Amino acid sequence: SDPLSPRSPSNRSSRKLSVDEMYLSDTGGQYLDGTTDITRTVHWGVPTPLQKEAYTRVLMGNIDLSRLVFPPNTAGGTVESFARRALWNVGLNYGHGTGHGIGNFLSVHEWPVGFQSNNVPLAAGMFTSIEPGYYRDGEFGIRIEDVALVVEAQTKKPFLTFEVVSLVPYDRNLIDLSLLSPEQIQYLNAYYETIRARVGPELQRQKLEEEYRWLQRSTEP
Repeated sequence: SDPLSPRSPSNRSSRKLSVDEMYLSDTGGQYLDGTTDITRTVHWGVPTPLQKEAYTRVLMGNIDLSRLVFPPNTAGGTVESFARRALWNVGLNYGHGTGHGIGNFLSVHEWPVGFQSNNVPLAAGMFTSIEPGYYRDGEFGIRIEDVALVVEAQTKKPFLTFEVVSLVPYDRNLIDLSLLSPEQIQYLNAYYETIRARVGPELQRQKLEEEYRWLQRSTEP
C-alpha cells in the first residue's frame, strides 16, 4: 500500500466484510453512450427492524417520485417532497439533495437540472438522478439512487413523468412488503420485468450463467 494513497486498501487498515452490516455502494462510470450514477444498499444477513423499515421507506420515496406525473415547466423543488414523504410520515429525513442532473461527457453532477429550489424547470429529455436516503451516524447508511429520464406521460394533456434507466434490482432482503401500497408493488414488478427483458439476454449472450441466475432470483415478482 502506498502511504501517500490512504484510500488504497491494505490488510492492516481495511475491515473485513461481514454479513452483519449494511453496505452502501455508490457506483458510476462514463461510457461512449452515456454516464451512470447508481447507488444500491444491501444487507447479506438479518437486518434490524429499523434498518428494514428505513430502507423500505427510502425505496417508497424513490418509487413515489419516479412514478409521479406532473405538469410541464414544473420545478424540481416543487415535487422533491414526494421522495421524502414516506420518511417524514414516521419522523425520519435525510440531509442531502434528492437528485442532480447527469451530464454526458460532462459532469456526473451536471447543473442546472435537479430538485433544489435554484434548479431549472423539468423538461422532456433531461436526465436526473433520484436518490433519497437515510443515515444514522456510526450505525448505518441507506441510499437508493437511479438515473431517470424526463419523458412525456400518457395523459390527455401533455404532462411529464420519469423513465428510470438504471436497471439494477433492489435488495429484497431489506424490503418490508407490508409497508408498500399495491401501486408501489405494481411499479416494482413492472421495473423488474424491464430489467429481465433488457439485461437478461445480454447476460446470456456473454454466457454469464451465475449472474443470469442471480438476476432471475432478484427480479421475481
